[in-house]
Amino acid sequence: MNLTELNLTELRTALRQGKTSSVAATQAMLDRIVEQDNEIKSYLTVTDEMALEQAAEADKRIANGEESPLLGVPIAVKDIIAAKGAPTTAGSKILEGFIPPYDAFVVERLKEAGAVILGKTNTDEFAMGSSTENSGYFTTHNPWDLTRVPGGSSGGSAAAVAAKMAYAALGTDTGGSVRQPASFCGVVGLRPTYGRISRWGVVAFASSLDQVGMFGRTVADTTALFQAATGYDRRDSTSLDVPVEDFEVALTGDIKGLRVGVPAEYFIEGIEAEVETAVRAAIAQLEKLGAEIRPISLPHTRYALPVYYLIAPAEASANLARYDGVRYGPRVEGADMIASVKQTRALFGPEVKRRIMLGTYALSAGYYDAYYGRALKVRTLIKNDFKAAFQQVDVIACPTCPTTAFKIGERADDPLNMYLADIFTLSLNLSAGCGLSVPCGFDSKGLPIGLQLIGDTLQEATILNTAYAYEQTIERRKQLPDNGKL
Repeated sequence: MNLTELNLTELRTALRQGKTSSVAATQAMLDRIVEQDNEIKSYLTVTDEMALEQAAEADKRIANGEESPLLGVPIAVKDIIAAKGAPTTAGSKILEGFIPPYDAFVVERLKEAGAVILGKTNTDEFAMGSSTENSGYFTTHNPWDLTRVPGGSSGGSAAAVAAKMAYAALGTDTGGSVRQPASFCGVVGLRPTYGRISRWGVVAFASSLDQVGMFGRTVADTTALFQAATGYDRRDSTSLDVPVEDFEVALTGDIKGLRVGVPAEYFIEGIEAEVETAVRAAIAQLEKLGAEIRPISLPHTRYALPVYYLIAPAEASANLARYDGVRYGPRVEGADMIASVKQTRALFGPEVKRRIMLGTYALSAGYYDAYYGRALKVRTLIKNDFKAAFQQVDVIACPTCPTTAFKIGERADDPLNMYLADIFTLSLNLSAGCGLSVPCGFDSKGLPIGLQLIGDTLQEATILNTAYAYEQTIERRKQLPDNGKL
């Protein structure tokens, strides 16, 4: 049995049937990381000893008849999420060497479910980026083409899952940072409703936009991880105290009568022709499965990019003020306290500095109402667009990204062009819904294309089942990169 070829749900079944062990599966993942990650660079830290200890404990629990949801399954965690005893750098030199003495809520939940933590994956610094080129350590490469980016900011997690170096992985999504890399790497990526999963223990970027998400090789894998991760947490004031449905049981594949909206604003000039063709073909497939396709409009979509890049940097400016060399990470000594703080903050990378300056300016006296205040008002208009749309349809279908993965370095010197990579994902973060990306084909270069499905607030079961129904109809749903090196 080639354990790296199994997906999460297949491994879970094999573990429960005694056909393999968690230690064997974990060792297979660790061996795969040693073989492949020098080229892909998806992991910042591999916690091999800790992982094998957790796997051995999981095997004991399995032998005693326990059946926790993810018992013995090895997964990866984005390095912006705290894991006790493992470095948590948020991809930044300003947090180099920081080891939290606690687990984030989501890691607590996964450990309770029996998951094994393989390590921490690379990310754009403080999750600010669309390519993982902004990491303070190194750039992650796309497993489908090592000359291309994996997307960002959760590019390390997406690449690890795509390259079969983890059965699933956690990420975070502030403006598309789960869905966009899922599209670029040909895996499934879910961004749940804001508040579905507590942000306690997650390094903050933009607090009204950040949300923990997850990656899997299949919809069922992603659903299993989501099922185990979700829940209420009193330590997070934005955590939603709502019942947790059985999302795995909801994967019936029946979408007859489902109303699917197709927004005109997401098929615009600049979208690659092959991306549009693949996405429209996927929508046509949903119709064949019994869904009703309806044209809809989200008229304020064109304002989403400028609104996001006022709100997110403003919140980042406030959140990153805490990094002064006193409480976290390294401290650069200066002639006095002010000099020390200045020199310590020089450890921030250029993209983080850019966003701090943008946000501080937008919040400054005399400009607050003109920029940040106005952005909040337009955000309400964007929310209202989605609210009106979901009175007509159950799901919105559109491209995840306007292009497939671009070359490493291609947009590094053009921040605006880089920001446009998230043009189809960030509207959702400004609203109150949920969304996912599911693979829907490849372009002529062999690069994956993602179909984005957007649902109303707390409608994860609907979008997951829609994606599951579609996934069952495509021949290449299990295909993962194999270019002779992987």
